[in-house]
Amino acid sequence: MIIVTGAAGFIPSVFIGRLLSEGYGDIIAVDDFSREEKKPNWENRDIERVERDVFFEWVKGKEDRIESIVHLGARTDTTEFDREIFDRLNEKYSRDMWNLCTEHQIPLIYASSAATYGLGEHGYVDSHNVAKKLQPLNPYGWSKQNFDLWALERKEAPFFWAGIKFFNVYGPNEYHKGRMASVVFHTFNQVSKTGAMKLFRSHRDDVEDGYQSRDFIYVKDVVDVLLWLMENRPESGLYNLGTGKARPFIDLAKATFEAMGKTPDISFIDTPEDIRDTYQYFTEASMHKLRKAGYTQPFTELEDGVKDYVRNYLLDGKRY
Repeated sequence: MIIVTGAAGFIPSVFIGRLLSEGYGDIIAVDDFSREEKKPNWENRDIERVERDVFFEWVKGKEDRIESIVHLGARTDTTEFDREIFDRLNEKYSRDMWNLCTEHQIPLIYASSAATYGLGEHGYVDSHNVAKKLQPLNPYGWSKQNFDLWALERKEAPFFWAGIKFFNVYGPNEYHKGRMASVVFHTFNQVSKTGAMKLFRSHRDDVEDGYQSRDFIYVKDVVDVLLWLMENRPESGLYNLGTGKARPFIDLAKATFEAMGKTPDISFIDTPEDIRDTYQYFTEASMHKLRKAGYTQPFTELEDGVKDYVRNYLLDGKRY
């Protein structure tokens, strides 16, 4: 069986959909399934559901049946400052998962984050030596950084493990994420209601409004990589997962207007003060490590990914 945590969430639910389309059976979906807004991400699927808080009791005696654990569950809100939540859900739970996989030698893929890179002072290279120098900008980033460093320090580990530093992922099944959903999602909704889109203004003299840039990656590319890692098990370690090409937010917004068949109408508002001091103005994943490991598939161009997302999911409210 394959265990996927965070299964009601964005990336995990798309990954489970991909597993099902590839003919994988005996998928165990682990999460807190109480949130109604996430229900469309998991209902009507041939999977077994296990509540997050009872998973480690449930799994006892079943360890030899597990083919892989893909641990994507986490608290991902970058505006949350209650460290206890991150300590419990992102760090302790991940340590327990690591120890389970180590004891029973189960392959483990887990979610790290590009938030570990902070302001990018040391670049965006997934080198283990660089990892020790990183300074995240918020408690969420630190929770991922702390676990990455903890994992790198372990003398005992699963025979294969990969910590995936996700960059800016967009695509279907993120409907429940609210403020944390992608700019594509917010642009689509704003344009649908008002015909226009408001982006965050730049608060730096060296960056024009709308030209804050991120490495945006389509969720379908993300699950392709996760499946490849699960099936091929290259060298263990941390891996970036972006496209390797930063694009400005204004390009993302324009692509959304284009996909909707509308003329761009974009203005700017101040970045909220609660995130202004920790706002990343540029991210771009170095993808050399994953390519060197043997992953050869191209990544979807931004305009093509946005078009697919808007026309095949957002316009009709469909899930993946």
